[in-house]
This record gives sequence, C-alpha cells and structure tokens, in this order.
Amino acid sequence: MNDNAATEIAQYLTFGLGEEEFALELSKVREIMDYTTITRVPRMPQFLRGVINLRGNVVPVIDLRLKLGMSATEKTVDTCIVIMEIMVDGEAVDMGALADSVQEVIELDPAEIEPPPRLGTKLNTEFIQGMGKRGDKFLIILNIDKVLAGDELALIQDKSGSSVMDMAKPAIETEALPADNSPAAAQAGTAQPAL
Repeated sequence: MNDNAATEIAQYLTFGLGEEEFALELSKVREIMDYTTITRVPRMPQFLRGVINLRGNVVPVIDLRLKLGMSATEKTVDTCIVIMEIMVDGEAVDMGALADSVQEVIELDPAEIEPPPRLGTKLNTEFIQGMGKRGDKFLIILNIDKVLAGDELALIQDKSGSSVMDMAKPAIETEALPADNSPAAAQAGTAQPAL
C-alpha cells in the first residue's frame, strides 16, 4: 500500500438503530456516553428529545430513529448517546444523538463506499453520505451535518441568542445544583441581565 492510498482510508464509528447498521465519520464524534437523564424542553419537535448537562455545558440530544422515520428509541442497557460535532452556520456545535447500540470503529477505503441509492429507500438520501460495503451487507454512512434541515438547526443554535440551549439552561442548572433558598438567592433570581 502506498502513502497516498493510506490517506484516503477513513475511520467510521458504527452503531445500530433498530435492525439497521449506520456509521458516522470518526472525526465528527467527540465521545460516547452511557444513557443519562435528558431534560425535555417544551415546544420542541419530537425528534429533539431535550438537553443534557455535559460537564457544565448544555448539549441538545436528538433521537436519530425519529429523525430517520423510525419508531422512538427505547432505553435499554445498550442505549447510549453519541456526542458529535455538527456545523451550524459555519460554527461547530456539539450535539448528542441517541443510538440503540455502538458497535465498533472501522476503516473503509473509498472503493468500499457506494453512492447513496436514488430510489427504494425510506430515507431522504440527501443526508446519506454513502453505503459502506461490509462483506455481503451494507451500512448507511450518514452525513450528520445534513441530517437536520436548516430550520431544525436554527432551533438548536440560533444566532439571535434564543436557542434550545439558552431555554434549557435554567432546567439544567436546577438539576445540577441544590436549591438555595437564601434572601440573596431570591433577589438574584429577580435581577435583569445586563445588555
């Protein structure tokens, strides 16, 4: 194998959703975590399950099964949250995605990846990067930056400042900190933020 061929091989994280096997470019994956409490945010689309507190940061979590036209993810011992980086208006944003299970990291040569099918699939092929060949089976390689439509991404990260993360911060902070019932805390809760 020459050096040029080695640079073309890419690594992918494989995971299961129902009976299907999917993959993401490993460079998009930040970490994999066990299922944890997800704080529901009112008036959000069903696929946006809520937010989690990830080391003090508010991270939205989507249910990929719902987004891809499947039934909702049911929590099992294998259910996990894949934290990944997506691009929103040219800015990198962390987002979590529920997966039924995570299998392994694999390497695929470009010759092992077919273009997305044009017909005969339940998925909108716009967010399928390709179909990876694994023996006699295929796995669906997602382009995670295109899984959410532009208006859906606006719900997650809005330049105006009113995003799902801003709306959820009080709930996340409430979960993370014990209640402070002191007079100073009560007065601080009524203070207006500086503009």
